[in-house]
Amino acid sequence: MTDSVILDVWCELQCPDCHLALDDVRALRARYGDRLDIRLRHFPLEKHKHSFAAAQAAEEAVEQGQGWPYAEAVLARTAELAERGEPVLLDVARELGLDIEEFDTALIDGRHILIVDADQAEGKAIGVTGTPTYVIDGQRLDGGKSQDGLRARIEEIADRLLAA
Repeated sequence: MTDSVILDVWCELQCPDCHLALDDVRALRARYGDRLDIRLRHFPLEKHKHSFAAAQAAEEAVEQGQGWPYAEAVLARTAELAERGEPVLLDVARELGLDIEEFDTALIDGRHILIVDADQAEGKAIGVTGTPTYVIDGQRLDGGKSQDGLRARIEEIADRLLAA
């Protein structure tokens, strides 16, 4: 029997569709707990000018132990991020009690760019074209066009793997 299953969620923090996908992510987390390792993977899209900075900020949040809470808080504010840009990223960090100076420095010195670039390159290599895209057990499920039925499909695969 498998202890845990990995679900990669290719996401972009300025993407309204990714914001909608949060309900599925929360439901999956509630259903499986630690048995489903949900990993945030970055796939910033050129059409969203703050998405690359947001991905770097999310990696700084991971370093400060608040990766998912930070990503979820930014996704809840995609419209504001589009309007106001990087100050929103710092506002969210402040609200979560994270080290703002480290955030600011991380966005300036680019310490997380390699992680974001590597995620994006891996995503392109496996055929990710939009967000959200889920990968579980080597299967790519594209949520960019429609998320209908995706959670059920993920649960089906996870249940099979966890039972194996």
